[in-house]
Amino acid sequence: MSITEPARARGRRTRARILQCAAELFAARGPAAVSVAEIARAAQAYPHQITYYFGSKDGLFVHAALSTLLRDAARLEAVGMRRRDPDGFRAAVARTALALPALPGAVQAMSITRLRPELQPVAQTYLAVLFRRAETYLAALLDRRGWTVDRPPPVEVRTFWSAVLGARLISESGYGGRSSDVDLAGLLTIRARQVQD
Repeated sequence: MSITEPARARGRRTRARILQCAAELFAARGPAAVSVAEIARAAQAYPHQITYYFGSKDGLFVHAALSTLLRDAARLEAVGMRRRDPDGFRAAVARTALALPALPGAVQAMSITRLRPELQPVAQTYLAVLFRRAETYLAALLDRRGWTVDRPPPVEVRTFWSAVLGARLISESGYGGRSSDVDLAGLLTIRARQVQD
């Protein structure tokens, strides 16, 4: 007697497979060059399952781009933990954040949600997770290193990510320049605690 996988678990697996395949295809060629049928074939799914789980190709792209941003943003944690002084931390995290491969897609996804209000809750959910993870990481880092910040950690985190995404948006708009034109490290207020006499 064979035991069949419960429908809910099978659905979660199918949804995850669609999301993974879509993220890879979108990253390789961009959303305009990838069809729903192609994503379905790559994920061993049916096109109507994409509609069922994500609503539309735009919805799938927003999910794929922002989930990829979450994955890439986790790389900042290891980069930051290797730095022993606040100056080195700020420089390394800023440089790495501006070079994240997921940034162009994330900016494009947020632009789509501006025009598709029904997708705004999706972006809000992913951004809330991004901010919450960053706040947790920052709190642990400050505690471990004995550092401090000049503003509340939630404000520090939102300011940092707003600057990262904004810098990429400006770059994507065709305005010339280099990542060094944005002083993202100077925006961060992380510093060593003052020693009390």
